[in-house]
Amino acid sequence: QVQLEESGGGSVQAGGSLRLSCQGSGYTDNKYCVGWYRQTPGKEREGVAFLYLDGGRPHVYDSVKGRFTISRDNVKNTVFLQMNSLKPDDTAMYYCAAEGAPIGSGITCALRSGYSYWGQGTQVTVSS
Repeated sequence: QVQLEESGGGSVQAGGSLRLSCQGSGYTDNKYCVGWYRQTPGKEREGVAFLYLDGGRPHVYDSVKGRFTISRDNVKNTVFLQMNSLKPDDTAMYYCAAEGAPIGSGITCALRSGYSYWGQGTQVTVSS
């Protein structure tokens, strides 16, 4: 059973940076999609960035491209979301999600639905 725990959220001013961590446990191998979603009241949950633990190019959504970077440390079973140049519109609850996949890449992971494993979320608040 995969379990995920996010950390690293907080409150920052516009232009600041945060690094979110998604610590996973229970991975049987590296054949998992792992990604970040965010959600704010009144908005649909949206994908942020995704990767495949076994390799390939990560996918970052246009809304955060150039500012956010997703990366992994497979030894530590951790996926990171480095968030730079934060904007008030980035304010959201950020969730890490994982799904087993025999094959994958950042883009295929981004397009998946029905992620099976979710963290509890970590709040990011960006003030103007």
